[in-house]
Amino acid sequence: MLSGLREGSVNAFLGVPYAAPPVGVNRWRAPQPARPWRGVLSATHFAPSCPQTLTPHGIGPWSSEYVVHGRVSENCLYLNIWTPAHVSRPLPVMVWIPGGAFISGSGSVPVYDGRHLAAQGIIVVTINYRLGVLGFFTDPGLAAEAARLHEPPANWGLQDMIAALRWVQRNIGAFGGNPRAVTVAGQSAGAIAVQDLIASPLAAGLFARAIAESGLPNSRLPGSPRHMASLAAAERAGTAFARAQHVKTLAALRALPVRDLGTSAAPMTSPLIMPIIDGTLLPAAPERLLAAGRFIRTPILLGMNADENTGFRSNPTSLSRAAWQAYLRKTFGALAPRFARLFPAHSGRGRARAQRAVRRDLGLAALYQWGRLRLAQARAPVYAYLWTHVEPGPRSRLWRVFHSSEIPYVFGTLDAAPQRHFTRLDRRISRRMSRYWVNFVKTGDPNGPGLSHWPRLTRRAQRIMQLGAHAAPRPILPPRLLRAMRAFIAAGGTPQLY
Repeated sequence: MLSGLREGSVNAFLGVPYAAPPVGVNRWRAPQPARPWRGVLSATHFAPSCPQTLTPHGIGPWSSEYVVHGRVSENCLYLNIWTPAHVSRPLPVMVWIPGGAFISGSGSVPVYDGRHLAAQGIIVVTINYRLGVLGFFTDPGLAAEAARLHEPPANWGLQDMIAALRWVQRNIGAFGGNPRAVTVAGQSAGAIAVQDLIASPLAAGLFARAIAESGLPNSRLPGSPRHMASLAAAERAGTAFARAQHVKTLAALRALPVRDLGTSAAPMTSPLIMPIIDGTLLPAAPERLLAAGRFIRTPILLGMNADENTGFRSNPTSLSRAAWQAYLRKTFGALAPRFARLFPAHSGRGRARAQRAVRRDLGLAALYQWGRLRLAQARAPVYAYLWTHVEPGPRSRLWRVFHSSEIPYVFGTLDAAPQRHFTRLDRRISRRMSRYWVNFVKTGDPNGPGLSHWPRLTRRAQRIMQLGAHAAPRPILPPRLLRAMRAFIAAGGTPQLY
């Protein structure tokens, strides 16, 4: 049994183990079953987050409510549950996978507090999963051991997510949840993980719907390799890592202190710290599986923010003509003159604004490309969005509609950041956003009474929902720009969200 907390009309159960501690011989192994406990387990505090570098005061546009606080420990495979205090029938469930470039993040981040969504008649689960080297390292010895045990040879962090979803299938009924109505959801690395799970045969049957905020199957955060690494490449990287640590056995690797494992390495710089094609959990790159029709056919809600790049890249307020032309040539090659006409800019500030617009529209082109593939392979509903509201707060004119800024509006956690001085408009937007998301979790359709109609994305009508001060459908891209982006894709270009 568990004892939790009453938070208004919601009960919270925090720090619930879903797998055994991944320490000792369980480091770099498939997650093992959690040990049963006797009596009543107190579930009134968050468990430690997985090892990572902490920035409790925030970093870039992400102020303190967006980042991890508290303890970190290798013993970190826990989840948190928020459920209405009074449940009369089995409720739909949202399982949230945190973002953080696969090197940071936790289910206890303040903006992920699930009480406000749960109060609207769903159950919210947030999870921890192994990060960085602890979550994605492998080498020939580990791969051989996994083969003997009939386990996937890598992607321990993704395996944790699958273990958490299996735990939900077995146990969520005890909290009033319906295991046949689970939505797997995430943002950034969490959304990329959702796309990986949709493509993974090991996740089949574990969820009925999906939400992916700012993440597509081929998304790679800035600084990452262009293509997902193979198992062979990951093994070579693992061998080099072990050699650098002067260890020759699995036992010695597993005995290394966490501080020696480089979990604070720069995001996505090698297959040591990111998902790979392991041949089992991911038989091929997710975008290839999508194109081949080898994925879980489920309704999906997904989209992007208007200024995804401002937290990752330099954000100049002015751009010289030479720098602007060089950017267009690097991005579009021989098509640069065509895009220069589509994004006219006659001053330094105008060119900086045009560059932001190009980056936004490349993200929308990536969404268009994904939609064409997805809709050609499955009839399951797709609802897409563009988030356009600037969150108030420090240097909001610089960061604009930054990566992750939709999350507190979806979760209804604006009060986690009183220093941002939210207005009535912000709270009205948040109520609308959370209702769209809750409706989707409940039914696979975000629409409901009192909300502007959100159309499905179709092959004929490439319309998405623009969400901000107002909510209204719009074309994914204007016709002239869409034709140019299609020409860019046909010429071998790869549009990206980031």
